[in-house]
Amino acid sequence: MHSRTHVLITAGSALLAAAVVPATVLPALAVPTAPLPAPPVTAEPSTAEPSIAVRPGAVSSAATPLAAPPPAARSAAPPAAARSATRAPAPQGAPGPPAESTESTESAERPVSAAALMARAERCDQISNGLYRTREDTPPTVAVCDARGAVFWKADMDIDCDGQLTARCNHETDPYYQEQTAYTQSDGRHLNAEKLPYIVVPMTSSIWDHASSGIHGGALAAVIHGDTVQYAVVGDVGPPGIIGEASHAAARGLGILTDPARGGVASGVTYIVFKHSQVAPIEDHDAAVRLGDELARKFLRDN
Repeated sequence: MHSRTHVLITAGSALLAAAVVPATVLPALAVPTAPLPAPPVTAEPSTAEPSIAVRPGAVSSAATPLAAPPPAARSAAPPAAARSATRAPAPQGAPGPPAESTESTESAERPVSAAALMARAERCDQISNGLYRTREDTPPTVAVCDARGAVFWKADMDIDCDGQLTARCNHETDPYYQEQTAYTQSDGRHLNAEKLPYIVVPMTSSIWDHASSGIHGGALAAVIHGDTVQYAVVGDVGPPGIIGEASHAAARGLGILTDPARGGVASGVTYIVFKHSQVAPIEDHDAAVRLGDELARKFLRDN
């Protein structure tokens, strides 16, 4: 009991002493309300930028607190990957490639249509001195028409099987068969009517001289029937007053009956022959098709 009283007295004395401590000493004993600045830290000089970002309100572990980045730094653009991911869509109506460029590319990939060629051959500027018959027993009704880069006419189609002797072109299949054509292949042989698409032009007469229009053997022609275009060459010459004849192969390519005696069609065939054109060698039909596509597009542009 005595010892407990001593302890209480001692504790009370300590409290009394604290109560009479001078006021000037109290601030030194008060618990600080803010963290004290950390002592300076000596570090190796470095040219690298700080890699630790300080959040607003946080205390930096460096000796000198990092200043808040200026507004421009906080609003800096995100990395390229982020920019591409968050880029706003282009406004509607923004300029793009010309509309006609796509159309031109697409049209260049498609063959020239029969309808497009027929539309350019609607009006006839007649250059023939009179009209041609389609057969010996029909009245003259066909004019040769002039155009930029070409001449054309609209007639029937009779089947020409002249030239090399073949299974479908011979004296038995064609009562008017002849073993020669006006123009020959590069090897000197006559043309093969069963294999090569070619057309027949009238022999020079007072009605029309095809050579005066730049039309010679091997000239390129576009022959149209219905919705089909068949490229062919000028391969033979026929009677001076008759027009409208093509080879067995040309008729086959247009879906026309090829029988020399009973085949052909009575009307509805358009022949467009390109001036000063030449397929060489004359028997190369692939070359005729390539040149035909080129000249047909030019014909559409120029007329």
